[in-house]
Amino acid sequence: MSLQSGLEAFQQGRYQEAVELLEQFSRNCVDHDSSDYLSAQMWLMKAYQGTGEIEKAKVLCQKLMVSENPQARKWAEKARQSFTQQPKTTPKAGRAATTGVKLAMGAVGGNLVLASAVTMTLMFGMVLVLGLSLVFILGSDNPLQGLMIAIAITLIFNIAAFFFSPFLMDLTQRWLYQTRWIELAEVESLSPETAKIIRQICDDKNLKTPRLGIIDDQNPTAFTYGSLPNSARLVVSQGLFTYLDDDEIATVYAHELGHIVHWDFAVMTVASTLVQICYLIYSTARRLGRGGGDNKIKDALQTAGFAAYVFYIIGTYLLLYLSRTREYFADHFAAETTGNPNGLSRALVKIAYGIVEEGARSPEPSRLIEGTRALGIYDHKAASSTGSAYRIASDPQKIGRVFLWDMFNPWGWWMELNSTHPLTGKRVRALSTYAEQLGLPIEFDMGKVIGEGKTLNKNKLYGNFFLDILLYGAETIGLFTGLVVSFILFSTSAKSGFILGAPFMGLGLGILVKAFIMFPGYQQAPATDILTLMSDPYASPLRGQPAKIAGSLIGRGDAGYKFGSDLKIQDPSGMLYLHYASRFGPIGNFLFGMKRVQSLIGEQVGAVGWFRRGIMPWMDLIQLQSENGTVVNSYHRFWSYILGGGLLSLGVAAIIFLNS
Repeated sequence: MSLQSGLEAFQQGRYQEAVELLEQFSRNCVDHDSSDYLSAQMWLMKAYQGTGEIEKAKVLCQKLMVSENPQARKWAEKARQSFTQQPKTTPKAGRAATTGVKLAMGAVGGNLVLASAVTMTLMFGMVLVLGLSLVFILGSDNPLQGLMIAIAITLIFNIAAFFFSPFLMDLTQRWLYQTRWIELAEVESLSPETAKIIRQICDDKNLKTPRLGIIDDQNPTAFTYGSLPNSARLVVSQGLFTYLDDDEIATVYAHELGHIVHWDFAVMTVASTLVQICYLIYSTARRLGRGGGDNKIKDALQTAGFAAYVFYIIGTYLLLYLSRTREYFADHFAAETTGNPNGLSRALVKIAYGIVEEGARSPEPSRLIEGTRALGIYDHKAASSTGSAYRIASDPQKIGRVFLWDMFNPWGWWMELNSTHPLTGKRVRALSTYAEQLGLPIEFDMGKVIGEGKTLNKNKLYGNFFLDILLYGAETIGLFTGLVVSFILFSTSAKSGFILGAPFMGLGLGILVKAFIMFPGYQQAPATDILTLMSDPYASPLRGQPAKIAGSLIGRGDAGYKFGSDLKIQDPSGMLYLHYASRFGPIGNFLFGMKRVQSLIGEQVGAVGWFRRGIMPWMDLIQLQSENGTVVNSYHRFWSYILGGGLLSLGVAAIIFLNS
């Protein structure tokens, strides 16, 4: 599409058409410093105003104000005057008149000190035990000396990580994201309330002002790291100032300062190091155990390696639990110090909105958002549903309804176990309780949303959940069952076919059973939109929901992978990832990503697939059809049947031929 077509549509008053044409031109434009691209962005801002999408127009205006082109900056400064007031997608809930009011957390987040102490004690103990085992295995004649060596190894590793990891992070930040270090005065020019909050918290807590950084990236995020509170770093992206209002930015900084006050970055640095040491011991013991030498030592090393791997898994989940707990407490700290829990609720939702918007504008996922997922204030994997709701909702309850899955679906709890952050709905719910304690209205009408959640069909939510958990791991259960059966049959029969055939049969049956559940018939798939799918509180990552959606392909879904085969589709209600599977397996996926994906980006398409909901919603693609007649078929169910049937046949063949 040409720039001229978009300008003509705008001049003739066809604003919606102008938006579509100019957005498509901007996505396809390679040189973002060219005069054509900047012109398209200027007219797109005006077109947004014409369609009443004021929030988008404001975001675009703020981006142009920081452009390297002086004419674009001057134009944007004048255009900003057209926004006589700050229009909102939803009206703001209020804030407290005073700050520092103590707020009860109730059952939210557990106990921070207890969680930290238990986690750190267990992890130190695990590393110490593993260090001792390796010292004794390698032949120390003096047990006391071995104990001291094990303790010394543990302390050296952790002290080194504690003090040197921030400097390594500084180098990484500068290399990957070109982080720029700034003074508090510059933050004040961007957000006056934020500077006030930083000074207030640092004075109250007797802290040195953190080293403040900013990354020139429009994806909104914020994170902190360091070793000691007085040497902490607090880094945000430019997108935070683009998408959030002044009071909301202040709550984000207060949240990050909460991590510093609670020593979160220090505890997480040490805890992460302990988990990594467990994995290092596992890999070392496994490698040494494969060599020659004394069989007793080899057996002991293999046992130590197995124990280290078990400790690594346990440590990983303890670390994730600790991370989620600390997010709740940082939210609580921000609510108390700013008196504005509703502001942080809005900030979380707007950050999700910003991530969705930037993802829609860029054909490639952001390296910053992917690379700082564990550090950032928000898990970008959860942004799709929340950001999509904010993008179009005129009713606060429409935004709140996407939180029903987070708060009431048991799959939300299960998926959260693997996440560094609590689900957004749970964080907003906790913040709403703080607003209630302050006597404030609740943001996003959460009272009604929670009331609706209590009326959900409990049988539909929980009736098959435990069975579904088993089915979710059907391949593993099938393989394990096959191994047990093969051992029993082999011990009672001299025929060796069972020991090989039964595991293949179990694995194949597990894959087939899971495929029947995951990929139901789609011939009667209903037409719907993305937000409706995301607002379904009963959605599951296992039981696929057949659906038809129509929209525009706006980019690849694989972060940093130039030949990724997954796609992003956007309709008027939101954005969704489409997972593609070639009939030729991984090689076919690579060729599709290399040869065809780029030509599809920007096309208006209809998509049929199985919608699933986890931390991040997605659709397993069945068929994609563009307006020009191009058809793309995807083969998720095909490969499950081929793999499951093939393994089942192989197991049967092994039993027949080896026992004949």
